[in-house]
Amino acid sequence: MMLLTVSCGKQYHAEKAVKAFVEANAKNPETMTKRDFADVGTTRHISDSLISVMRQRGAELFKKDISYPEIAPEGDLYYLRMKYIHDGDTLQNTFYLNQELTEVVAFK
Repeated sequence: MMLLTVSCGKQYHAEKAVKAFVEANAKNPETMTKRDFADVGTTRHISDSLISVMRQRGAELFKKDISYPEIAPEGDLYYLRMKYIHDGDTLQNTFYLNQELTEVVAFK
């Protein structure tokens, strides 16, 4: 029972951080409808250079001057995929979060 509570808490905090990031950094967040989140996961396969590349590339529906945390995270990162509808198309982005699940450190 404790594992389920911890897992649900991580999901809640990850979704909250991603929602705040999207609202602050999407060009027109109101056009991204029917947002649906996959289960939060962890990865250790994201290097500093890959984070830099994702930060530079961004994504079409997002602003170019996004402010990220200055310090690159170490160790495992959490990730959360968000599917949504934009102009009739189903799209998705993957957001990478710090270990505290409070900030998006990169996305693709």
